[in-house]
Formats: sequence, C-alpha cells, structure tokens
Amino acid sequence: MPKRINLPNDKPKCACGIFGAFGSKDSSLLTYYGLHALQHRGQEASGIVSSHFDNKKKKQTFNIFKGMGLVTDVFKDQTILSDLLIGNSSIGHNRYSTAGSSKSRQNIQPFIVNYAFGNLAIVHNGNLTNFHKLRTELQNAGTLFQTTSDSEIFLHLIARSKKKNQIDQILEALNKVEGAFSLLILTDTSLIIARDAFGFRPLSIGKKGKSFVVSSETCAFDMINAEFIREVKPGEVIVIDKNSLKSGKIKSYKLDKKVDENRHCIFEYIYFSRPDSFIFGETVDNVRRKLGKALAQESPVKTNDDLETIVISVPDSSNTATIGYASESEKQGVNSKYEIGLIRNHYVGRTFIQPLQEDREMKVKTKFNTVKNVLKGKRVIVVDDSIVRGTTSKQLVKLIKEASPAEIHMRITSPPIVQPCHYGMDFPSKKELIAVQCDNNIKKIETELGVDSLHYLSIEKLLDSVPKSKKKNYCYACFGGKYPTPIEQGKTKEELDK
Repeated sequence: MPKRINLPNDKPKCACGIFGAFGSKDSSLLTYYGLHALQHRGQEASGIVSSHFDNKKKKQTFNIFKGMGLVTDVFKDQTILSDLLIGNSSIGHNRYSTAGSSKSRQNIQPFIVNYAFGNLAIVHNGNLTNFHKLRTELQNAGTLFQTTSDSEIFLHLIARSKKKNQIDQILEALNKVEGAFSLLILTDTSLIIARDAFGFRPLSIGKKGKSFVVSSETCAFDMINAEFIREVKPGEVIVIDKNSLKSGKIKSYKLDKKVDENRHCIFEYIYFSRPDSFIFGETVDNVRRKLGKALAQESPVKTNDDLETIVISVPDSSNTATIGYASESEKQGVNSKYEIGLIRNHYVGRTFIQPLQEDREMKVKTKFNTVKNVLKGKRVIVVDDSIVRGTTSKQLVKLIKEASPAEIHMRITSPPIVQPCHYGMDFPSKKELIAVQCDNNIKKIETELGVDSLHYLSIEKLLDSVPKSKKKNYCYACFGGKYPTPIEQGKTKEELDK
C-alpha cells in the first residue's frame, strides 16, 4: 500500500478576506458566495452582517450571523441567508487572526455598533502598526474594548469623533491609523470602502447589474458573474449610496497621508492570492509564471547525463510557477519535463488554520501522496513558493524520498524569509524562521532539508518579475527589505488575551 504522511501547516497566512454588496435584494447571498471564493484568505471563522429597513420599527436594522469554521459550515442552514440576513446591503469577512485571539468568538468579524449617527459595521483586512498606542489612548479616555482585535479601533475612533457628519468622522478616524487596511464600513445609508495610502492589501470594486460589489480579490466577482470595474486606489475612500445606484457614479475621497510610492505586499503575488485574480494591476497567474521562468534562468539544474529529470509542483499554490519553470528550462535546453509527482487529497476535510505553533504540529490541514512510478529513479526538481519554518519541507522531502528518486532539488520562487510581517501576514517569530536559524546560509538550509540542492529566487529577479511603475512599488520587508512604516513595540496578542 502507498504510504501517506500528514503535513503540518507551514505556510504564511493572510489576515482575512472581505466582501461587500450594496443595492441588491440578494446582497447576503452574493456576500456568501464572495466569501466562498475568498476562503483561501482565512479559514478560522466567517461572518456576514446585512442592513434592511424594518417597517414595524420604522428604522434601519442590522442583522448579523457569524461563527467558527469555513463559510459552508457557518452558513450551512440556508434560512440564515433567506430569513435572517435580509436587506439590500451586506458585508462579510473570512478570518485568519494575526491580532487578537483565534479562539475568541468576540474577535470574529464583522464588528457592529450603534452610536449617535446610527448603525455601523466593519470588516478589515490588514494589520495596524500603531494599534497599541491608539488602544492605550482610548482606554485612558474611558473606552471599553469588547475584543482584542486591532480592527475594533476603527469603530471607537469613529464613535468618539466630534465631526458633524459621518463621512468626516470616518475620514478623521482613518487618518489616525497607521499600517495596512483594506476596509468595508456599512452604515444605515451607505457602503464605505477604504484602502491605506501604501495599498498593502488588494481591494477591488465591481458591479452586478445596478448593484455594487467589492472584494479582496476579483476571483469572487467571477463566481457571482459580476463585472470588474477597477481596483480601489491606495489612500482612496469610496462612498456608495442610493444616489450611486441611480447614477452609477460613486463619491471618492483621499486620505491626508501622502506617500512617494505604493508598497503592495509582494507575497500576494507569490502565494496569497488565487492565480485567477487580478491584483495590483496584473493577473496573478501571469506573475507566477514569470517567477517560475526567472527561477529557471537563475538556477537551472544540470542534466548532462542519462538520468531522466522531471519538474513537479507542491500543489496547489506552486502549480502555475512550476509550469513557468518547466517551460523556461526547456527553452534553455535543459533535458527535463513537467510531471505530476505529488497528489493533494482535497477530500480529507480541512482543519482550521491554527495560529499557534503547537496547534500547527498537532492538527493537519491537508495530506499529500506521491505518484511513485513518476518519481522512482528520477532526478526530481521540486518547485515551491516559500519556506517558513521548514517543517513541511522536511516532511515533504522525506515523503518524496520514500518513492526512491535518484536526486531531489528544491527551487523556491521567493527569497528566504528573514523578518516577520507587520501588515497582515502571519509569520512566526524571527527565531523560528529556518533561514534565521541557519544564519541565512543556503547550504545549511539545504542540509537541514536533506536535498541535493536548494535555490531561492533572488530579490533582484523577484522585483524584475512583478509589474512596476513610477508610483507602484512593493513591500518585501519579510525578505530583508525595510518596513515602510514605523513599527511600534507593544503587547503580543497572547498577552492581550489574558
């Protein structure tokens, strides 16, 4: 019988996916399907809030439902969407925690509040880098926090504003925060969309009929047959209301913060976003193919013997890059071919993404199996997108070795990860990163993984592979680049939870 090996989750995780719909009687259903398409961005919890006018109470009412688990688990009762989450506007959230306990139901978004100007709901993708400073200031002023999530900060800043109208309150609040935020705010009369000045996280707006939709990634538009209009600009705040439905036009504001260049998260291209999404001005699939081609140019494997050489991916995230690597290798005259050597079992049931190391080691997200006849006796080139702790890569190499290949060569379509992220990616502490543990010595990492050779894509080749312009640039602090914003020191999320 073929052997299987359980692989712990050892990939960076993105801090959530958001989706919203305005002007449709099926808004909550559209949001449900949108979140389903964004499931890869967060699997701990999911939630939707909808807004409708209650004729009996003669006022606008918000209804909310959220819970732990995947979208299909949380909303498995179809009456939740048809009978509870009624109304023509909704926003939703898939959660992976990077700030705030993963086990607390209070931290599940959307967050809602009722204040002097009515109802307010919020969903947030990203991380705030002045969270601790703002939280302390608000607590000293008498604010009571219900969660340990940095996203709650937005609600309190808006509610405490002295501005006379709601949009000015929201603009004032957004101008006070630092860091990464792609944000949806639902009010009694409008849907407000905002993106930080650096544009760390993707956010796009579309239309379905006369209604408006907004999503972290455009793949969600494809699922509901919506038309992609454009990306929300960095530092832009958009207001959609009933006048927008009539005219088809939206109101747009700019945040006060001015930056010389954008700082899009380059890991969105490498791993996070789905290959069928359009982000930062380019299709993810195109960029990943370029990453694979650049890797083949930079680190070909010598094949000047009679040993058969194959190139395989680690499904599913490196599939596209592997195609690029294999095609470029062929152009360079390298005697190799693309093969499917690893099979991912999609039907074992996906466990929740666990943010604590001990949970990652105990709970299995997925399983792989080898196609033994494909690997046996071959020189195997394994293309993957990243190595974090190295735990998965070690077990993967062990699994492949059981298929008796002649050689194993690993090629990674990103540079070594040497620093944590503060803008919405969940990397472990610096000391847990295998590149740091091995002093960024590739030969040491190679030995640690047990492969015949290892090569990471250089930062230079990485930057050459992504679209750039005068204003468009990227954050690659995790690979040793500079953090675009000051990083405050404060309590960890575990300390806040106590």
